[in-house]
Amino acid sequence: MWEGSVVSIQIAHDAAGPMVRLAEVEAVAGKGLAGDRYFHKGGTWSERPGSGRQVTLIEAESLEALARESGLELDLAASRRNITTRGVPLSHLVGRRFRIGEIVVEGTRLCEPCEHLERLTKPGVLKALVHRAGLRADIVTGGTLRVGDPIRPEST
Repeated sequence: MWEGSVVSIQIAHDAAGPMVRLAEVEAVAGKGLAGDRYFHKGGTWSERPGSGRQVTLIEAESLEALARESGLELDLAASRRNITTRGVPLSHLVGRRFRIGEIVVEGTRLCEPCEHLERLTKPGVLKALVHRAGLRADIVTGGTLRVGDPIRPEST
């Protein structure tokens, strides 16, 4: 059994806009994080069909490994993911529901890095983050999401 926590919360108001760090944000079931580009259908990939655009997560440990192994340091917000976690095995949560504080989310697929991320950050990020760039998830039960919230498996 594992339990992790929310290290940081970020949203961007438009597709290539800067990520803004927040202490808390409203998570709306079936829609996303209030104020985020995908909440308003203004994200880079909003027009493409598919699930997992409501919230994205990345492990702080992945960003630390990126810096350690390749020398590429990214600020938490530069990852372009909404939630930075610690102590959470995100790659194991595809197809699973889990709690982040009072909200329930369901992991839909891995959030692989893309050329857009590399254009907005640093050369080499795409290759260095393959298979560890996070998780895409849908919000099942909404509520307020806060930095420091515990993250744990959903009880069955």
